[in-house]
Amino acid sequence: MIDAEGNQLGVLPTHQALQLAQEQGLDLVEISPTSRPPVCRIMDFGKFKYEQSKKQKQSKRKQHTFQVKEVKFRPKTEEHDYQFKRRHAEEFLEKHFKVKITVMFRGREMDHREMGYKILDRLVKDLAPVGTVDRQPEFEGRLMVMYLAPHPIKPGQQKKKAAAPAPPKPEAKPEPKPEKEETHAQAEEQPRGDETVS
Repeated sequence: MIDAEGNQLGVLPTHQALQLAQEQGLDLVEISPTSRPPVCRIMDFGKFKYEQSKKQKQSKRKQHTFQVKEVKFRPKTEEHDYQFKRRHAEEFLEKHFKVKITVMFRGREMDHREMGYKILDRLVKDLAPVGTVDRQPEFEGRLMVMYLAPHPIKPGQQKKKAAAPAPPKPEAKPEPKPEKEETHAQAEEQPRGDETVS
């Protein structure tokens, strides 16, 4: 028998243990039913259940679940198709998905497995900035399969956001033009200050 503070009270009859729990307004909970005699504890069972569920939620939050996307290649994939599929794999890794890379072999292509390894090696080098090999290439029947995982996000690091556009600059007002420009001859004809022209 263990009390609410964690102190051992020794072996007590069931009715006495129940009476102690009721006096404290708590529950008598059997925590080890298989031992002889069974071990019981006085506790607030509702509070205990609440704390357990809280711990489970916190542990689930810490777990990172990855969704897996698949990109398929053939041993003789052309350069344009390779680049197109590589870009897709890169986008998936940037969005924090795991990527399953599959190289499909048909017929006599199985005799040239090195072509599949060559594609996967090239892909690993091309995608090194955004991901790493999570599972090395292995054969599943006629399929060569490899998994790539995104680089882990460091604490405090967030995904890159697009830069906000700069606010538009206010339009410059055009300077007012003089109504009429005076020529040198006109300036001489007009009086300036106290001077008079005769």
